[in-house]
Amino acid sequence: MAVKIYGCSWAVSVQRAILCLVEKGVEFELVHVDLDAMEHKKPEYLDLQPFGKVPYIEDGDLKLYESRAVARYYAAKYSTRGPALLGKTLEERALVDQWVDVEAMTFDPLVFQVVFNLIILPRLGVPSDKAAAHVALQKLDKVLDIYENRLSRSKYLAGEEFSLADLSHVPATRHLMENANLSCIFAGRKNFRAWWDDISGRPTWKKVLSLVDRG
Repeated sequence: MAVKIYGCSWAVSVQRAILCLVEKGVEFELVHVDLDAMEHKKPEYLDLQPFGKVPYIEDGDLKLYESRAVARYYAAKYSTRGPALLGKTLEERALVDQWVDVEAMTFDPLVFQVVFNLIILPRLGVPSDKAAAHVALQKLDKVLDIYENRLSRSKYLAGEEFSLADLSHVPATRHLMENANLSCIFAGRKNFRAWWDDISGRPTWKKVLSLVDRG
């Protein structure tokens, strides 16, 4: 039975969960939730996901939300299938968890401020807070220095193998590299750029993007 994942193909959090499913070869069905129409805030959806966010998944009796929790679950459930996304040792797993947390608590909030104010609101014709985006970019610049240093010492964030630490960064980073025309902030960071070219060039990510193109 295919996993049902509720959300829309262009949402970063939905892409994060789908990318893990694709990496693990898990069959899924995307049940479209129209965010523009605020379907995620309607009572029938809130009965499923009380915080009114996407994605929400149904896998038999399992009901689960929060994209990183979804990714961790499937990485563990299918640990012997596809890449070892959680790491192969306790120490590797600790590093994976560390960088997933960095992405969730440091990287993603800064990227969101930039994307929200420089892409989403202008597309909606709504005034944006460019000052907030500028502050976020300044902070992000310092964060990227840390990433560049880390990636000078290992091919991937948690070591020499692709993992959830890298996977979790892909959807949001794409907005900076392609949609926001802000790839200049990666100039001079050759290790970060090589890492991005690697992880964004994976066939699995291209498959996820094909869903976005169709959606």
